[in-house]
Amino acid sequence: MPTTPPPCPVCALENTYQDGELYICPDCAHEWPVAAPAEDAEAEKIVKDAVGNVLVDGDTVTLIKDLKVKGSSLVIKQGTKIKNIRLVSGDHDVDCKVDGTPMMLKSQYLKKA
Repeated sequence: MPTTPPPCPVCALENTYQDGELYICPDCAHEWPVAAPAEDAEAEKIVKDAVGNVLVDGDTVTLIKDLKVKGSSLVIKQGTKIKNIRLVSGDHDVDCKVDGTPMMLKSQYLKKA
């Protein structure tokens, strides 16, 4: 049994229809996704450190092994404390500053302090 589409969130009129993955209001031309709340829940990724602790923005972490900085002769030593991390999406999921230099690191080489 087909369900009736919800009223338009912009103009509140009930003359809406579904077209693929979008609801469309022909009165005000507003379009919105059919499953927006489910997509937002999936977008939140839980980032864990090497030991399995959940990391959040603003945490302080330490390195568990020496890391060579790509494109440089610099090596970040094991045990280096990194304060105020920021979580981002992608392969390198931690954005931070090490000795004033902005870097992106993988959470698998970090341990929550």
